[in-house]
Amino acid sequence: MTPPSDVFDKHYADYQTQLEALDFDRIAPILGLKPQRAGYALSFFNHRFTVAHDGIRNDHQQPPDYATFVILVKYLTRCPAQPHQDTQWAAFKDFKRESHFTNINYFASDTEKKIANTFSGNLEALSHAARRMGGVSVDSTLSYDLAIQFQALPRIALLLLFNDGDEDFTPYGTVLFWRQAEYYLDPESLAVTSALLVKHLTNQLETGTA
Repeated sequence: MTPPSDVFDKHYADYQTQLEALDFDRIAPILGLKPQRAGYALSFFNHRFTVAHDGIRNDHQQPPDYATFVILVKYLTRCPAQPHQDTQWAAFKDFKRESHFTNINYFASDTEKKIANTFSGNLEALSHAARRMGGVSVDSTLSYDLAIQFQALPRIALLLLFNDGDEDFTPYGTVLFWRQAEYYLDPESLAVTSALLVKHLTNQLETGTA
């Protein structure tokens, strides 16, 4: 998701301008932001950031990677006029508020296929990596070896579903979203969010850090 340098600089400047124009007092209660001395606290997959008019920084005063920065800015700037509450689980393809055919392909390749390819034969390790990222096992009526919920953003939760392969079935994984998520992020950003979840889990699996 990182563009070439000149495009990156232009997009980054555009996003920074959008941050400067935000009315944080209005959007904070809708988005679940927590006021603090230097701005507002906003967590993304268990990583805490401070968001303010002058930028976004982690607890070490460092900016997030570009993909995370874009997701956080879009979450802030797309704030709906009022809260939406629907925590039923929805598949990515079920989001209909905006057209997103190409995003469905991206979701399939960078979320579903990567889950299957990366975690096949690593069910227990995946479970441990998920817990280290703050994932919580949930009781699901769906028939999966693993069902773990992650709080991506205050108003957006993801449910990782995974079935390991055997001699009869190939491994399969997917991610579901709270249905209200489409009111807080556009389809592309939701697809990138699930892809970042897989990336963080892969990092946990390989290095022990997300």
